[in-house]
Amino acid sequence: MAARLREASFASSSSTSSCDADDEGVRGTCEDASLCKRFAVSIGYWHDPYIQHLVRLCKERKAPEINRGYYARVHGVSQLIKAFLRKTECHCQILNLGAGMDTTFWKLKDEELLPSKYFEVDFPVIVTRKLHNIKNKPLLSTPIVDLNSEATLQLDGHMLDSKRYAIIGADLRDLSELEEKLKKCNMNTQLPTLLITECVLVYMTPEQSANLIKWAANTFETAMFINYEQVNMDDRFGQIMIENLRRRQCDLAGVETCKSLESQKERLLLNGWETASALNMMELYSRLPRAEVNRIESLEFLDEMELLEQLMQHYCLCWATKGGQELGLKEITC
Repeated sequence: MAARLREASFASSSSTSSCDADDEGVRGTCEDASLCKRFAVSIGYWHDPYIQHLVRLCKERKAPEINRGYYARVHGVSQLIKAFLRKTECHCQILNLGAGMDTTFWKLKDEELLPSKYFEVDFPVIVTRKLHNIKNKPLLSTPIVDLNSEATLQLDGHMLDSKRYAIIGADLRDLSELEEKLKKCNMNTQLPTLLITECVLVYMTPEQSANLIKWAANTFETAMFINYEQVNMDDRFGQIMIENLRRRQCDLAGVETCKSLESQKERLLLNGWETASALNMMELYSRLPRAEVNRIESLEFLDEMELLEQLMQHYCLCWATKGGQELGLKEITC
């Protein structure tokens, strides 16, 4: 059966949205984030045996403040995911929107915390690349095959669907296409659902991100939404970030929603979510267990703590809930 997965056809098919030149800079941020995570893992910030099979190791050393920032991001998102899984006793589904080279599915399987089904969505060109790695790396393909029978496993160039895992090539700005493809992969709107976006919404216009957030709230009766992205972007440091990305043909189309933690929460509350919480990443970093902080800070010397504080005050983790009173979703915190 593993051989069947490796031999499956991965022929590409056309997709106007994924070939749009305006999106090339956005797709490039997936590569940047993946390389940063791969480097941080390589020097011991956190354990991830799967990322090396999806992402090459960059020869260029990343700055200590960047590595600590990614550690806080991965830790914070993971804490919220696991809290949701425990509240629902894994009788739920996860939709990772703009997943890139994320390895959460495999790590959750190792921890016996898999939801009923785990979905990933990204641009078709990114999905094609990830599927190529999955089919050629037994460490990635075997867990998927082991959870399925041959009859339930379907794949082509831009999609893999199985009983517990699906990866779909789609444009998140086209909600009718997104919903159609998710339903083809047996998305269950009756199940408690966790939706995750990491540095995704900021690349959409405010109207497009609001539509996605509203679609999520309207589609699932019991749900949680996790969003990680920029904040406090009105100051000089934020403007420099915007200018640097623009020089790389990457426009932050939704940056006006990233003015403050309040504006981040307001977007969620105005688009159908009942509760919303947010904190900047420096606050999250300050909440880490002291032993863990000592461990990661011993990995590299950081000359100026102000650099870390400045960077992490410009990123935030937000989460919102809808329904699920009997599950205690409102109690989830980071």
